[in-house]
Amino acid sequence: MIGSAVGLGVTIMFLAFSAQVMIGLYATSMLRATLHDAASRAANQGSQSPGELARLADDAERSLGRMGSRTTIQLSAEDDDGDGLPDVVVGTARSSPPRIVPGSIGGMVGFETVTVGVRVRIERVR
Repeated sequence: MIGSAVGLGVTIMFLAFSAQVMIGLYATSMLRATLHDAASRAANQGSQSPGELARLADDAERSLGRMGSRTTIQLSAEDDDGDGLPDVVVGTARSSPPRIVPGSIGGMVGFETVTVGVRVRIERVR
């Protein structure tokens, strides 16, 4: 009887950990896709002013729903070749995905904080 209860407990624990890993992978994928979409929009619009980049980052955070309140997205335009014009939109995002496993025992799963980054080239007609 005790062996069955311990076996059931271990099975439930492994199911919870595997569900936490799946949620973490999904959250990472959603965050990366949202960040890439925001950086692509910024690169394609032609206006890379700090205000416009901040607006696009805020829109991207809102598009994540409840996870957006735990997410920070930053977009910036960088000059790679030194000609004085921005060539690349760089985006970074940091988020805390939803949890099933309590943080006290789930810290070892590896999805406490998700950090992703993208670089999108600004295309110009020459």
